[in-house]
Amino acid sequence: MAPPSKYTPEFRAEAVQIALRSSKTISATARELELNPETLRGWVKKHQKQHEPPADAELTVSERARLKELERRIREVEMENAFLKKCAAYFAKDPR
Repeated sequence: MAPPSKYTPEFRAEAVQIALRSSKTISATARELELNPETLRGWVKKHQKQHEPPADAELTVSERARLKELERRIREVEMENAFLKKCAAYFAKDPR
């Protein structure tokens, strides 16, 4: 039998809510709360499993395929955008 937890259910719930609302990483939030990051990460995963339906559950096969294609296209456009930013920075400093 596992020993009783030193964290109350209220503390766990509040820590999970802080981690989910914060723009910081789970590790940074855990350090602020003086917790092991893996402990907080486990609590967050458990909370998400219990409270959020899976995102792909209601998508049809064609919708999933379209979503995958759009995600691929977004990655492609982001890479092109990064390249163009580098080009613009290069030509902006070129004194010709």
